[in-house]
Amino acid sequence: MCPGDPSVSSSRLLDSIHLPAPAEVLSHLVDVHCHPTDSPISHDVMSTLPIRICAMATRSTDQSLVRDLAVAYPDNVIPCFGYHPWFSHWIAVKPFASKEEHYRNLFLAEPSPKPQTSEAFENLLPFLPEPTLLSDVLAGLRENLIAFPNAMLGEVGLDRACRIPCASPSPPPYAQHEKPRQLSPFTIPLEHQLAILEAQIDLAVELKRNVSFHSVKSQQATVELLDKLKAKHGDAWYAISVDMHSCGLSAQTWKDIERRHNNVYLSLSTVINSRSPAHRELIRVCSPDRLMLESDYNDAAYVASQTCDMLSTVAEVKGWQIEQSWEDNCPEAEWGVVRRLEHNWERFARGGHAPTRKKDRRKLLLEDWESDDESSHRLPGNTHLLTGSHNQ
Repeated sequence: MCPGDPSVSSSRLLDSIHLPAPAEVLSHLVDVHCHPTDSPISHDVMSTLPIRICAMATRSTDQSLVRDLAVAYPDNVIPCFGYHPWFSHWIAVKPFASKEEHYRNLFLAEPSPKPQTSEAFENLLPFLPEPTLLSDVLAGLRENLIAFPNAMLGEVGLDRACRIPCASPSPPPYAQHEKPRQLSPFTIPLEHQLAILEAQIDLAVELKRNVSFHSVKSQQATVELLDKLKAKHGDAWYAISVDMHSCGLSAQTWKDIERRHNNVYLSLSTVINSRSPAHRELIRVCSPDRLMLESDYNDAAYVASQTCDMLSTVAEVKGWQIEQSWEDNCPEAEWGVVRRLEHNWERFARGGHAPTRKKDRRKLLLEDWESDDESSHRLPGNTHLLTGSHNQ
């Protein structure tokens, strides 16, 4: 996430932003993932925000900030409560005798760690906060989700790339304290991340709340978890929707998830995904009814322009027009990108998806072939699997 320029006032910034459609059109957009409480909140910005936003919490110190923002601006803010994988080591799955015991069990699991590893742990330990029990985390999450009937679970997920910094936790607003930090050699064990994540998603399923899911360098673990949750919760799994936010999944992995979970959606951001040209292929292969938009930005003054940047990219890749006016009863054949994405958001927010059933291999091959560009269609050598015209 990138902070905005603090030298630019909120009112001047809003006046200077060029948006690709008039306010009557943009009011139908939803930024499904952003972090406005990471920066100072301006009433000027929030009261003139042209879009709705899903404001994410990530750790104990911003759950109340998101709650307060949603209370102050209920028409613009959908609150999202949850604990990000970057901070999952601050949470203890079971009671612990001491802070040191908790972190030692996480980072020094080997019976005889190398001297340099033990030294790195001793250097890191003073910066780590007192852990919080998972049971207390879940109790707070339950309270917040129940208090807001439209609230989502987020931001939660898996991250195998994150290394623990040798720095004390920053106070909010976090963006004001961003600076280069020395990184320790430690990452958060995947098993621990999974335990924290699965407990949060179990609560979301229980309360029928949608999920904003972070996945970095965790493709296989993400696929396996989604399959596990589907088997664990059965039809209750399809009562909720899951958004894979700003993810770096390969196009093939996304297609596999899309087939097996018709309650999983995809949203991309310019600030994260445009670093790689692969995001355009991800947009191309994604079913038109599974795409959503996000900014993943940490300053409310920039969320509209960042969301509109991705709106333009989606429109270009999918060949959808950006509407310049709004008609309430526009026929579906004439829908532009904003109306399509609004329809996707409404389906996502509503949940209640029909359970998916396993498809046979012939149908999967046919779907693969049909998803390719018509200009590049080439019948595979085993065409008989698609046509059924082969001899026995």
